[in-house]
Amino acid sequence: MAEHSTIEWTDATWNPVRGCTKVSPGCKHCYAETFAERFRGVPGHPYEQGFDLRLVPEKLAEPLRWREPKMIFVNSMSDLFHDGVPDEYIEAVAAVMVKAKWHTYQVLTKRSARMASLLHGRLRFAAECSHIWWGVSVENKKHGLPRLHDLQQAPASVRFLSVEPLLEGLGRVNLKGIHWVIVGGESGHGARPLEKEWVVSVRNQCLDAGIPFFFKQWGGIRKKQAGRLLDGKTHDGFPARSRYPVSPLATALNWAREIQAQYGSPQNELLPVLA
Repeated sequence: MAEHSTIEWTDATWNPVRGCTKVSPGCKHCYAETFAERFRGVPGHPYEQGFDLRLVPEKLAEPLRWREPKMIFVNSMSDLFHDGVPDEYIEAVAAVMVKAKWHTYQVLTKRSARMASLLHGRLRFAAECSHIWWGVSVENKKHGLPRLHDLQQAPASVRFLSVEPLLEGLGRVNLKGIHWVIVGGESGHGARPLEKEWVVSVRNQCLDAGIPFFFKQWGGIRKKQAGRLLDGKTHDGFPARSRYPVSPLATALNWAREIQAQYGSPQNELLPVLA
């Protein structure tokens, strides 16, 4: 989507998949859907098809093109583990992340069971790479806490929670094996309220457990006015990032061709050659 992002906890977004479908209350006011549907029917626009799910194979190679190390939010406009995304395509995305390891990747899903299953299976080669962070959305107890459990059962070096939009108090949360927690309120028209006590509870549990805590925003209709101060200060915790040198461009081009050969075919190329 963008080599530079306005999302507070990342540097860039990468969308080899576009579009999604709703699965839980956290999806009700999906910012990605709202954005995409504005351009439905606009000829030539990336979202000419609105928020319909589709693969975007021409975007697969983007991290190999970006020479400056970045923190990359994977599929900010979709969900990599949506049922409509083939296992082979998810594997191709993971293969790019493994090769372009000078970046840090933030993979966030609401389809936690599928992610955990694939991390135990055909994504095992990428599961415990320290530069790939695997996360789940937690908006409430009913839907979010089961995702947390799935994540805890999955092999990963870095596991994180996006507690956004936080729709209710979560009570005492088992944070074992979690390495980062983001909390935020919903923003835009119809935004549901965020209570301070819900945020403070999560923050204090993170402090007690020694887990980096990031407070993104209070949200609301005028999120900029509401800001992101909690008890008078910002909370910008992050896990430690792995640092790897940027591979030479020629090497990146060869990797792109290898991935194309492994995951593509003349009829259905998954990874266009960069040269």
